[in-house]
Amino acid sequence: MATGTGVVFPDTGGGKRSTSALGRAVVHDALEPVDPVGAKAAERETNWRQGYLHHFRRLVEAGLVSDDAAVTSARAGLDSLQRQMRATTPEGEVPVGEIFTQAPVDQPLEMVTVHGRAPRSRELTIPFHGERLRGDALQRQLDVWTVTGAMEPSAAEAVREVMANPDWLELADQRVVVLGAGAEMGPLRALLSWGAAVVSVDLPRPDLWRTVLQVAQASAGTLHVPVHFGSGVGDERLDERAGADLLHDLPAVADWLTGLEGPIVLGNYVYADGATNVRVSVAVDTLTCELLRRRSEVGLAFLATPTDVFAVPAEAVEQSVRSWRRPSPGMRLTRPALRTLSGGRLLRRNYAPGSDPGLNDSLVPQQGPNYALAKRLQRWRATVARQDGVAASLRVAPPTRTRSVVKNRALAAAYAGAHRFGIEVFEPATSNTLMAALLVHDLRSGRTPDPTPWREEAYAAVHGGLWRTAYDPRSALGLAVVLGLGSARA
Repeated sequence: MATGTGVVFPDTGGGKRSTSALGRAVVHDALEPVDPVGAKAAERETNWRQGYLHHFRRLVEAGLVSDDAAVTSARAGLDSLQRQMRATTPEGEVPVGEIFTQAPVDQPLEMVTVHGRAPRSRELTIPFHGERLRGDALQRQLDVWTVTGAMEPSAAEAVREVMANPDWLELADQRVVVLGAGAEMGPLRALLSWGAAVVSVDLPRPDLWRTVLQVAQASAGTLHVPVHFGSGVGDERLDERAGADLLHDLPAVADWLTGLEGPIVLGNYVYADGATNVRVSVAVDTLTCELLRRRSEVGLAFLATPTDVFAVPAEAVEQSVRSWRRPSPGMRLTRPALRTLSGGRLLRRNYAPGSDPGLNDSLVPQQGPNYALAKRLQRWRATVARQDGVAASLRVAPPTRTRSVVKNRALAAAYAGAHRFGIEVFEPATSNTLMAALLVHDLRSGRTPDPTPWREEAYAAVHGGLWRTAYDPRSALGLAVVLGLGSARA
C-alpha cells in the first residue's frame, strides 16, 4: 500500500509528513475553545510520542465542565482533522473532504450478493471458553461479569433485553455496513448468523475475502460485496475480485454506498498498524460526513477501546475504592513494599474516594499516540452526530486477545497477567458477539441517548474491569507484564 497516495498526512515541509505534528495540532485545536491553557501545553509538547498521555487525558477533563464544552471540543477536533489531512488527486493534494469533487471515479464499484444457506439463529448465544452460553447459563455469566466489575450493570441489562426480544436479532429492515469486514472485533459473523443483510467493505485481499465469504455461505444472512466494474459479477473467484481500499477508493466507495436502498447503519470497525490507523480512520470519517450529506436514514456504529480515558460513574469509583481498602492477603503484604520501592509509582489507587464522576485513565503507552488519536476521532464523531440528531451507537468493548494485541510482546504479557489485578481479558469470539448484541439493543430498544456525552459513553460499557479495579491501570501495567511473561510465551 502506497503511503504517499490516497488519504495522507499534511506535508510539514521538505516532503516530510509528521504524525506527531498532526496529533499535537489536532489536540491543541480540540482544547483551544474550552481549555486555552491546556491547548498551549499541547502545542508546546516537545516529546509527543511519550508526552501525549497527559494531553489526551486533559481532553476528557475539559469536556466535563459542561455538555456544551464536550461537544464543542469534539467538533473542533474533527474540524481540525478534516482541515489538515490531505487526499491526493491527479491534480495534486487537496483537503481530504474535497476528494469527492476533485477525484474522478475511474473504476466504479458494483455489487455481488452472497446468500447464506444455514437456518437463522433465533436466540442470543454467546461463545465463552469453548461453549455457547444461552438462557440461564448466559444469565448467570452476566451476573458474574457484573459482580466482578467486568461490565457496567447497564450492559448486562441491555443484553438481557435482547435475550427477551429475540425477534430484534433479524435486522431485516435495514442494512448494516461493516467497514473492516475481516476485523476480529467486528459484528459480521454474529449479524449474518442472525439473518441480517450485511454490506461488507475491506481491502482487496483474497485471503481475507475467502474467510469472509466462507462465513457468509455458512450463515443465514445476506452479504453484499463490492467488486470493481467490469471484473464480473458472478460468485466464481469472488475472493480475488472483491474489496475496496478506503484510503485510495474513497469516491468509488461513497458512490456505491450512496446507491444502497433503505436505511443503513455505517459501522466503523477498521484498524491498521501505526500511522496508517489515523489515515484510514480519517478516510472513514470523511466518508461518514459525505454519506450524511448525500442521504437520509444513516446511523453510525463504533466500538471504543477500553484503553483510553473515560469519565466513569460514582458506582464504579465506589467499587474500586472498596477493593483498594480490602486487598487480598498477598497484596496486603506486598503492596506497601512495592509502593515504597517505586516511590509511589506502582499500585496507585484508581480514584480519590468520592469522585463523581471518576476519571479512568487506561491509556497504554505501548499503543502510541496514533492509536489514541484514531480512537478518539471515533468518540468525537459519535458525540457530534448525536448532537446533530444522528443515531450513533458507540460502546466500550472489553480488552480482547486480538492478533493486533498479542503480536506486541509487552501487551500480550500484560494481558496474560491482568487477571491478578481484577481485569478480565476476553477472547475475540466472546467480545464480537457480545458487542454485536449491544449494537442490536441500540438499534431496536428505542432508548433515548443520555444528553451528557460522558454518561452516554459510559452506558453499557464492557471494559473488562479497568473502570472498577483498585489500581490505576498504568501503575499496575509493569507488574502485569512481569507476571504474565510466562503465560504469554506459552
